[in-house]
Amino acid sequence: MFFKRKVEHVVESPQGTSEPVSPLAKLRSRIDEAGLPPYVTEAVSKELEKLEKTDSAVAEYSVGFNYIELVLSLPWNTSSQGKLELARAQSLLDTRHYGLSQVKQRILEFLAAKTLCSKAQQNILIVDDEEIARSNMEHVLKKDGYICHSADNGLEALKVLARTDIDLVITDLKMERMDGIELLQQINRASPDIPVIMVTGFATVSSAVEALKKGAAHYLGKPVNLDELRKTVKEVLEKKIFVEMGKGPILCFTGPPGTGKTSVGRAIAEALQRQFVRVSLAGLRDEAELRGHRRTYVGALPGRIITELRRVGVNNPVFMLDEIDKIGQDFRGDLASVFLEVLDPEQNVRFSDHYLDVPFDLSRIMFIATANDISKIPGPLLDRMERIEFAGYTEKEKLKIAQQFILPRQLKAAGLPRETVHFSPEAISRVISDYTRESGLRNLERELADICRKIALLSLKTEKYDQTVEMDADTVSRLLGPRKFFREAAEAEARIGIATGLVWAETGGEIINVETVSMPGSGRLLLTGSLGDVLQESAQTVLSFIRSRTLEFGIIDNFFKDIDIHIHFPSGAIPKDGPSAGITIFAALLSLLTRRPARRDVALTGEMTLSGRVLPISGIREKILAAKRAGVRCVILPRANKEEVEALDIDVKEGLELALVASADEVVDRVLEAKR
Repeated sequence: MFFKRKVEHVVESPQGTSEPVSPLAKLRSRIDEAGLPPYVTEAVSKELEKLEKTDSAVAEYSVGFNYIELVLSLPWNTSSQGKLELARAQSLLDTRHYGLSQVKQRILEFLAAKTLCSKAQQNILIVDDEEIARSNMEHVLKKDGYICHSADNGLEALKVLARTDIDLVITDLKMERMDGIELLQQINRASPDIPVIMVTGFATVSSAVEALKKGAAHYLGKPVNLDELRKTVKEVLEKKIFVEMGKGPILCFTGPPGTGKTSVGRAIAEALQRQFVRVSLAGLRDEAELRGHRRTYVGALPGRIITELRRVGVNNPVFMLDEIDKIGQDFRGDLASVFLEVLDPEQNVRFSDHYLDVPFDLSRIMFIATANDISKIPGPLLDRMERIEFAGYTEKEKLKIAQQFILPRQLKAAGLPRETVHFSPEAISRVISDYTRESGLRNLERELADICRKIALLSLKTEKYDQTVEMDADTVSRLLGPRKFFREAAEAEARIGIATGLVWAETGGEIINVETVSMPGSGRLLLTGSLGDVLQESAQTVLSFIRSRTLEFGIIDNFFKDIDIHIHFPSGAIPKDGPSAGITIFAALLSLLTRRPARRDVALTGEMTLSGRVLPISGIREKILAAKRAGVRCVILPRANKEEVEALDIDVKEGLELALVASADEVVDRVLEAKR
């Protein structure tokens, strides 16, 4: 059994005797020194008053004490004071990540916009009914490089605010027609982001407190000390610029696993010189995990967001919400609704955690979400995020990344000197083509790590630690064993009733075969392979199109009367759906009915209408990369995707024939061989 010893703080009294200071007295002094927002100070003060009337042996005492400790430990006013250096950010992204040019470009654009905002000249409005006071302040501030505007009362100041973008207002308290307090209230109502400095000759504690409670950024007495004014203006504007620079778009990194979404998020945090927080949302179902529990529950805790902010100690980290497309929804709450408040700039200024029970400002946080499949993200939530797509890597990019990043890391992890182990480009290419098939890099890293461990074992057995090891393609095959993947499209013969299609999945582009057979029956269409509603409707549409054009295709008019047609998508345990398999089903069915073999080295993607038009689809780059991995020689794409195809990198299109079609008629002779 463990006992907690109560330790009391001892201070020296003026008479020289030692008197213990109670924990509650220490809490009160911490509250006074913390500089908390007024509404937070009021809440914890009320909680402290309850504790002073509560016996310390009661369970509610520890709940209240822990609550005050939490509030005092949160970074209400603490921010990372990082500097934006565009050249440093670009160098950091280039050295840490190979490829991803569009992603890097978008991040640098974001940083460039923030840098320009920080260097823009500031506009200051000086409001005072004394012309001498206005001219003195204007003269000093203009020398510091500010653009100054002036008004002699509150009403004139509102007119200036209506026609000019003002960054700071310096106003007298006592003026005719509209005084400084009224002007402050009008500014807070119309433009709450404009800070206001109050200046008056009637400087009393009560007036200062009233002005600060109503939202004033600072308070100065008359006659104004011009040096103090310059210092105050500089501090207020620097704080305002820093807050605005912290606010940014909610980025959503989308793409297959292993393409670098999380590592790029870390690089952004390092480029901005901020703390990095990552919270995995995969499988998260309970809303209380994010919002916390009410303190009335036994063992209540704050939510993950408040907990992470407490851990890092700043209120403006780069906060990554990983796998946001995998959040669940059940009787324990709707997590998507919580994220609407967290990510919406109009709402997250006053984020409410159930345990904390006072609003916390999340607007300074730069949120980054990651997702594999954005179709699973609710529409209102997706609307609040700016998508940045992480495409799969080409074989050349994987080769470069393996040489520059993966191999040095894995050699070090295996205890092998980089100078003694050399991988030829052919050896790495063999691993990429025969032992991995993915859009990202995770399996490639696993296979290379496996090779490095095998080399380490052999070096220990032979006790030849300094011997140079040359890794070629044949050695890789001996170490890793039989190859795991085959180029099925390049190695398969043309067959009747089987066509090669391209689809997009969470893991990137994939090759899929559509198989068809006919048998005596009564005109039924059988569909198997765990198909969704969209795919089933595509098959029905294709069959109706072929039946309406039997004369053109050379098929018997009533072929469907006495036969059943079975369309199968292999890998039946994997659910399949989506609007891009129409022309693949068409090619397979037409091959079956005309007895013309379909070329297996031709892959198709695109949806087909009832009139035979081929509609545009998404995921072009991922599908083309999947075709290259499978050894496809020709890819048939919708003509409506022409601009997207032309914008692809040369590495992506290299070695492939890309055919653009607008109707099903253009597909027939490209895919089907002559009747045997």
